Amino acid sequence: MGPIDFERPAEFLRTQLWRPFSALADFLYPPACSVCGISTGGHRGLCAKCWSGIRFIERPYCEVLGIPFSHDLGAGILSAEAIANPPPFDRLRSAATHDHAVRDLVHGLKYRDRTDLAPMMAGWMLRASDGTAESCDALIPVPLHRTRMLTRKFNQAAELARHMARLSGKPLLAATLIRVKRTSQQVGLGAKAREDNVRGAFAIAKGRENDIFGKRIVLVDDVYTTGATVAAASRTLRKAGAAEITVLTFARALSEPI
Repeated sequence: MGPIDFERPAEFLRTQLWRPFSALADFLYPPACSVCGISTGGHRGLCAKCWSGIRFIERPYCEVLGIPFSHDLGAGILSAEAIANPPPFDRLRSAATHDHAVRDLVHGLKYRDRTDLAPMMAGWMLRASDGTAESCDALIPVPLHRTRMLTRKFNQAAELARHMARLSGKPLLAATLIRVKRTSQQVGLGAKAREDNVRGAFAIAKGRENDIFGKRIVLVDDVYTTGATVAAASRTLRKAGAAEITVLTFARALSEPI
């Protein structure tokens, strides 16, 4: 045991008291890879094989859409898509590409109630936010319609945003942006159909307008595919007077860097 920090006795005591329970938990529920379930050295981690299959999105990338470039073209370079079709948000950042282990993590959280994955995923998102999460005024999750919440039990975007708020110390506004239109599932729809599906789907809750006006907002979702959902939500936030909108997702559907 290392030297005791007597300036933080409460924290030291809490750590010592927790150790037996932590050991018991490890015995009953041995640490395992969050994706494949193979034994690992610690909880909320990945084995070497699954870790090597993750493609984190790093610079160089388009400063607006976050699309990775295969070569460094210089600072501030935009993709052709961002120039031709500017989005209603200021920038998009994602932690990793939506394939292999990342897809399994997304499906685990979204469809198998693996809320234990959210803290790890939120940590990766915070790193990918390029400093915008730490400098924003508030985090807002993309909401589910109230009827879908009855079957889904929880909103995966809200879970990610909740842990990001805890890690960054920024306010979480989970009830400010609401979904007023029950939309069809986006899975399987083309880009135009997705856009039509979410048109007019979002609104600012009554009396919450000051949450948005003049504020720097980080809009949180689990996956960015065509961008139709976050674009519709961003238009609602922009109409309400948001000064800056960063879209932050855990995963992004992407074929190859451009």
